[in-house]
Amino acid sequence: MTITTRPRTIGELRDSGYRVLSVKEELRKNLIQKIRDGEELFPGIVGYEDTVIPQIENALLSGQDIIFLGERGQAKTRMARSLVNLLDEVVPVIAGCEINDDPFAPICRACRDKIEEQGDKVEIAWLPRDRRYGEKLATPDITISDLIGEVDPVRVAEGRYLSDELTIHYGMIPRTNRGIFCINELPDLAERIQVGLLNIMEERDVQIRGYKIRLPLDVYVVASANPEDYTNRGRIITPLKDRVGSEIRTHYPRGIEQEIKIMETESSRFETDGLEIAYPQFMKEIVAEITHLARRSNDISQRSGVSVRVSISNSENVLSNASRRALRLKERYAAPRISDLSAIMASTCGKIELDAVGDVKEERVVQRLINAAIVSVFDEYFEPREFEQLVAGFERGLSVQVGDDLPAMEYVNQLSRVGGLSKAIDKLSGRGNPASIASTVEFILEGLHLNRRLNKDEVNGKSRYRRS
Repeated sequence: MTITTRPRTIGELRDSGYRVLSVKEELRKNLIQKIRDGEELFPGIVGYEDTVIPQIENALLSGQDIIFLGERGQAKTRMARSLVNLLDEVVPVIAGCEINDDPFAPICRACRDKIEEQGDKVEIAWLPRDRRYGEKLATPDITISDLIGEVDPVRVAEGRYLSDELTIHYGMIPRTNRGIFCINELPDLAERIQVGLLNIMEERDVQIRGYKIRLPLDVYVVASANPEDYTNRGRIITPLKDRVGSEIRTHYPRGIEQEIKIMETESSRFETDGLEIAYPQFMKEIVAEITHLARRSNDISQRSGVSVRVSISNSENVLSNASRRALRLKERYAAPRISDLSAIMASTCGKIELDAVGDVKEERVVQRLINAAIVSVFDEYFEPREFEQLVAGFERGLSVQVGDDLPAMEYVNQLSRVGGLSKAIDKLSGRGNPASIASTVEFILEGLHLNRRLNKDEVNGKSRYRRS
């Protein structure tokens, strides 16, 4: 049906043969079609193809409400919002209804009275899928009136009785009738509010100011929670847990490749006139490895988790630092170097929670992660013995100075005096431009230093590599 041919009244809708589906039937129908067509269920979600997504498909095919259990930054809210794409493009509702009533089976008093008075002449509207999603972050101060509804004093002042259903001002869940409602951090809801949610999901009735109203809503409920909060006794009532059909565990990217793909997809990208950005693969791997090491660190609270936003923000910051240097030095090319990794302090420290005992500073913990990540990536590419010729040159008195404010050509000039680097630079595909060469040189020298083959002195923001 096109916009101009869509029915405009209940009578026209009935004559068209249109069949109203429940939300769960609608989701199931459109999911089946996507599976048959080979379409992606969650475009842009990386690393869940063989773990999380099959569980979501099972829950939808079974018509079950779901809860995502996982630490922060695991795309729980994004997946909940993406479920909207499984709804029909538009559905018919009674025009002007606060809770999107089904034209053939209205549940609110106002719509029932309207149909009793006008019959099949009642006008309908077509509700788009993006207006059929509601979301609320659970906080301890949420009330029943926020979620379910409250008596409207203005309507009482107009002469209605408190027991009159027409006095109710509906909350977020009824206003998402015939749609998807998501509650983030479900265990943070007070127990009495959880009971109200339980009634909506199962018993289909609710009490507002002592007045009991039958409210058979058609809502698909999605929730999210931290696993420890959800499984901890006393944070969530057992009957509510029993009503949730599927508990789906999310997880962080399990491989560096997945972490890098998320970084590349989600990082902000800005074009700068006259500046070309080169981002060496080994630098991406270092940034991703820092996050993976943080998720295994005993110094960092794993209960809070280490979000993929750490990788995304860190990637943006090392690129920004490289770009800032190139702009100040009026260089055409910019490429992140090892010395640019100091820029991730600002984007990492605020996103991790220390779990260490004693006076341990975040900066020191992050620096240890940086060093460990450089060693890990360096060892994937090289063995220190490959640089015997280079180390021999340092033993004869050679020294190399690096820094995040040195021009890239300075590295190129120093390279002409350093033997044993050419093959390594080629191995890293680092000869595209002076900025890439500078990045590669720093990576190799720092890798040798952390493998205890070279010494390093740091003075006034610059580093000098030497042998003795």
